[in-house]
Amino acid sequence: MKIPVNLASQPFRRDRPVIVATVAVAALMAGVLVMLVSLASFERGRLRQTRAELQQLERRIQGLAAEQNRLQAVLRRPENAEVLERSVFLNNLLLRKGISWTRIFADLEKIVPHNVRLMAIRPAVNPQNQITLEMNVGAESTEPIVDLLMRLEASDLFGATRVHTSQPPTQTEPLYRYRVSVNYAQRL
Repeated sequence: MKIPVNLASQPFRRDRPVIVATVAVAALMAGVLVMLVSLASFERGRLRQTRAELQQLERRIQGLAAEQNRLQAVLRRPENAEVLERSVFLNNLLLRKGISWTRIFADLEKIVPHNVRLMAIRPAVNPQNQITLEMNVGAESTEPIVDLLMRLEASDLFGATRVHTSQPPTQTEPLYRYRVSVNYAQRL
């Protein structure tokens, strides 16, 4: 029979599994550190490349802006002013002709209640190339007009509406008449 004898003042500790686990975690953390350092250096290289591309694009933009300024100076000369005015006029005319009346009426047909009369309509293009419809509408009572305004504002094609004027019925005109403007989302 063998009797274990421990003459130490403290019992023997078994630290080997803890040390092995600590070494494994340290090795894993060193691997993660190497990976993070390599990713950081890779991203730094990409950042340098992106900055170079950005500087190249900024130089190109500056060159194009200088070219545009030079061309605008040529167009603003007194001998070219008439051609410029005519060009602007023709461009605006083509822009206004690009508005599709068929689409306007097809879209309004889906929105306008049956008891509202569309008496006049005038599309206009604002400086932001958005279409605004100015309409004169009439109805025998105010409820259909209010319904029309609510439908226009709820529609995806039409936006905010503004009522400019309203006229009550007269002896010659039995309808309530409103002049309304609304933003229209038809693309030019």
